[in-house]
Amino acid sequence: MMSLKLGEFEEVVLLTVGVLHGNAYGVSIKDEIERRLDRQVSVGALQITLRRLEKKGFVRSEKGGSSEARRGRPKLYFTMTSYGKKALDQSRETRNALWRALPQFVLKL
Repeated sequence: MMSLKLGEFEEVVLLTVGVLHGNAYGVSIKDEIERRLDRQVSVGALQITLRRLEKKGFVRSEKGGSSEARRGRPKLYFTMTSYGKKALDQSRETRNALWRALPQFVLKL
């Protein structure tokens, strides 16, 4: 079985694919991350991350229809898989366990 571990940017991208369910393609993912997190995203870093998530089995891609505006090239839509959801669940639980482990005096800083 492959690892369910996610890097920080992988987690952000995977969560965004879930948020955009049904409309998650390169530009929409980039725009959503930039809007929600006030964080610049390079197209190259996003594409590499999407491919890595797909290779890990966390997302799958499907070609959409083509258009003249895209010179006949179809958009590539991404969907989270159940394995990707499992990876997000594990990531959230790991973070929550660390938050619960923080001593009260640290939380009061």
